[in-house]
Amino acid sequence: WVGVLFAVYNGVAAVAALTLLPWLAARMGKVRTHALCLLCGAAGFGSFLVIRDPQWLIASEIGIGIAWASILAMPYAILASSLPQAKLGIFMGLFNVFVVLPQLLVATVMGSLLKAFFPTEPIWTMAFAAAVLALAALATLRVPEPTS
Repeated sequence: WVGVLFAVYNGVAAVAALTLLPWLAARMGKVRTHALCLLCGAAGFGSFLVIRDPQWLIASEIGIGIAWASILAMPYAILASSLPQAKLGIFMGLFNVFVVLPQLLVATVMGSLLKAFFPTEPIWTMAFAAAVLALAALATLRVPEPTS
């Protein structure tokens, strides 16, 4: 079942990246689109705490897939619109470091934190993910909308 859920979120991410994100960004702007998508992910992760029927977890994965599509695309689109084209590669490389380092940090310490604070209830990882995505959505709204 986990394989099915992962397939759903990856499929949704692919479709959302090609269809939903450009459509929303054209209507709402890149920054608001990213914030909305992060909130979809927060709702998806948060819903794991309340959904008891495994079939309904597909809805959770749809929200997570939308967020994942945005995470992989929108920060770069927002940044690329705000940078001088002559130095785009340098700045994108530096930006990518600040995307990868938190991922490495979480991959390194999250298991230990989970075992220390919630040794018998790993579901709280989903609550943590929901909270962090919601905070990220709020922080995103502080980014000025690119002009181009």
